Amino acid sequence: MELKIALLLVALAGVIGIGLGYYLRFIISLGKRGSMEIIVRQMTLDAEVKAKRIIEEAEKKGAEKAAQLTNEFKERERELKQTEERLVRKEELVDKRQSNNDAEQEALAKKGEEIQKTREKAEELVRAQQEQLEKTAGLTAEQARNELISSIEKRYEKDIESRMRKLELTGNEKLEQRAKEILTTSVHRLGNSVVSDVLATTMALPNDEIKGKIIGKEGRNIRAFERATGVDVIVDDTPGTITLSSYDPIRRQIARIALENLILDGRIQPAKIEEAVVKAEAEINTIIKKKGTEAAYEARVPNLDPKLLMILGRLYFRTSYGQNVLDHSVEVAHLAGMLAEELGANPAVARAGALMHDIGKAVDHEVTGTHVEIGRRILQKFGVGEDVVKAMQAHHEEYPYETPESMIVQVADAISGGRPGARRDSVENYIKRLEELEAIANKMPGVEKTYAIAAGREIRVIVKPAEITDLDARKLARDIADKIEADLQYPGEIKVSVIRETRVIEYAR
Repeated sequence: MELKIALLLVALAGVIGIGLGYYLRFIISLGKRGSMEIIVRQMTLDAEVKAKRIIEEAEKKGAEKAAQLTNEFKERERELKQTEERLVRKEELVDKRQSNNDAEQEALAKKGEEIQKTREKAEELVRAQQEQLEKTAGLTAEQARNELISSIEKRYEKDIESRMRKLELTGNEKLEQRAKEILTTSVHRLGNSVVSDVLATTMALPNDEIKGKIIGKEGRNIRAFERATGVDVIVDDTPGTITLSSYDPIRRQIARIALENLILDGRIQPAKIEEAVVKAEAEINTIIKKKGTEAAYEARVPNLDPKLLMILGRLYFRTSYGQNVLDHSVEVAHLAGMLAEELGANPAVARAGALMHDIGKAVDHEVTGTHVEIGRRILQKFGVGEDVVKAMQAHHEEYPYETPESMIVQVADAISGGRPGARRDSVENYIKRLEELEAIANKMPGVEKTYAIAAGREIRVIVKPAEITDLDARKLARDIADKIEADLQYPGEIKVSVIRETRVIEYAR
């Protein structure tokens, strides 16, 4: 019983303790809540004070900004007003000037009408006076003018002749001096050696026994060789030689290389011949590509199509009057570039046109037409510029000179072909050129004798003094020169000398 009472008391004490604990915790929590409310209230008051201060500062800045914008607006408005006033004044001034211009135009129009009327009256008076003079003199105005000019020429023939001679000598001296300076400078800067390169068609053989191997049994080898190369092989009685004949220089070169390799190998038979020809063709193509590339590089003509370089390289195996055409083209390119620099033209266009001026000769035996026309088609096919085509196409005067570069290419071509030792000419062509020169002069009226001298570089014309005056002699020299330029093709220039000599002979007996 006591134990139960004790347990009950303990339980009761526990309950009371727990209740006291909760009560104390509640009291403590109420205290803390009060302090938190105080803190929150204080923070609220601080925030309100800070917000009020921020609002006051913002209102102050807003007022200052508004005042500033108001001032700026007023200043802008004042400037716009001033600008408007200036524009109004300018418009008034323009209107005033327009009015003055209109008045001046009206005045000028009236003056123009008056001048036109005065001119018409003056022309009428002149016509009337001219008609009166024609009736009085019995001559038309054209006849009177011709008679007046004729009488003045006869009266002042010596003075006119001396003045013409003086002007001609002075002008010629200046032009010749300048031309000599330009040409001398260009040729001196070039300084290329000129070597005539003729492809040999006659080959030396190590011995006459090799001829039999070349011919083969019943001519089998020589027929196979001719069929594979397209070249005629001529075997005659000349000891130690054999001749290769073909209109195509590249075929001759392929045949020469193939035959040299066959002779070195010693085994000459149809199968070996075909193999040697194939190797020779590959070697020739390599040489053609190399020569075309080297020529373009040396002439300073970049960015050419590789196929165009191949066609250009074929000129290495082509000659003209004993002059290698590819070397001639490179030389003309150098000359044209230097002349263009001296004369203020386009050196790049001049060099390109000069380098390819004879490119048509590479295939002229395969394609119909002149080498100039063939060259034009080749350049246009590979997209070469029109200015280069124009520079190339006029070097034989088949097309007109459309650009300064076209004239420069023609001059450079003549310089290269006319240099001493550059070309070889046959005796027949030389004599034919001299005869043509003399024939042109002999056809002129009043010519007594004609002599072509200095290797066709000068022609001397002796005229009949009774039929040709000194003034006529000058005109005759010009006419002969024009006729030579129109009818003949020649390198360099030809000097025309007209000689008028009066001889009076008497006898003393």
